Amino acid sequence: MKKRLNITIDEKLLEKIKQYAAKEETSISSLVEEHFEKLVSRKTGLPEGMSLVEYMRSLPKSKIEFPEDFDWKEEYYKAKAKKLGYEDLL
Repeated sequence: MKKRLNITIDEKLLEKIKQYAAKEETSISSLVEEHFEKLVSRKTGLPEGMSLVEYMRSLPKSKIEFPEDFDWKEEYYKAKAKKLGYEDLL
């Protein structure tokens, strides 16, 4: 059984979606349903019931040693900023 779903999106995006659906000879509803199906059926590749953190801890130790106080989050954002050219803003 199908149910009705109301969503709100940007007008310009809606126009692009309408054009895409027409080009693909499908409906917007079908596009949304297919997208949601893909989202909920995605496989993470992790063993059943194991979180990403648990999986990472189960992997063999790296040969690279990091200090105990190494801030992974800060280093991640620094690398991301450098990649995007925003390192001067840090």
